[in-house]
Amino acid sequence: MAYLLEKHYQLPRSALLSRDDMSLNELALQEWEGIVSRRVGGEPIAYILGKKGFHNIELLVAPGVLIPRPETELLVDIALAEIAKLNKYTKVLDLGTGSGAIALAIANETPLASVIATDQSSEALAIAKQNSQLLNLHNQVAFAQGSWYEALDQQNQFDVIISNPPYIANQDPHLTIGDLRFEPSSALTDHASGLSCLEIIISGADMHLKSGGLIAVEHGFDQSEAVVKLMQATDLTDIHVHLDLAGHCRAVSGRKRP
Repeated sequence: MAYLLEKHYQLPRSALLSRDDMSLNELALQEWEGIVSRRVGGEPIAYILGKKGFHNIELLVAPGVLIPRPETELLVDIALAEIAKLNKYTKVLDLGTGSGAIALAIANETPLASVIATDQSSEALAIAKQNSQLLNLHNQVAFAQGSWYEALDQQNQFDVIISNPPYIANQDPHLTIGDLRFEPSSALTDHASGLSCLEIIISGADMHLKSGGLIAVEHGFDQSEAVVKLMQATDLTDIHVHLDLAGHCRAVSGRKRP
């Protein structure tokens, strides 16, 4: 609760400790009681505050988008490493952008990236566009509405494709506990095996990757073997499993053959 008080009222913790006799006016007290009630009810802190830090940027978030998570920063790092390796103007595609976290974090780190970010949710895209304006990255990141590659022209090809799709299987008990209860189910689960969105993204990569281009996708902690097989089945090469900071298999990358 001290964290919420600090963040909501923009007061450093030292100020709260040194002024422990500070009182709130009636309006502020009602506001604080509302915040406490929401948190006691289990609502995620990010939704209560309306923002979340992610890879050196701060994003507006709301119940219409997935809350960006630290493990997803791995995809940003993979993309940035590829852009640094190419050392040239790089076309990047972020599929299922949500709040715009991945696309905007990449653009924030390098002027060499030109990013197209897609999402089928108009609510998510509205938040992502707002974030791009607030971060002054609207000239570097463009948005398109549609399901995965359907938002794109068929001839549009990219050096890098990145995606954190819904990969939790339908009926997974984790969907009914913790923060996940409040997040949009369409951003969490494919309402099937957990692999259907990953399969669509990986199988469609050949049409939208340039020769030698890289695709990297986030997946569940126990899905790396299945995702590697999906990439092998679509004739991708140079396939690698990437670990997150907790040591879990969290992403797989592969390349279109030259």
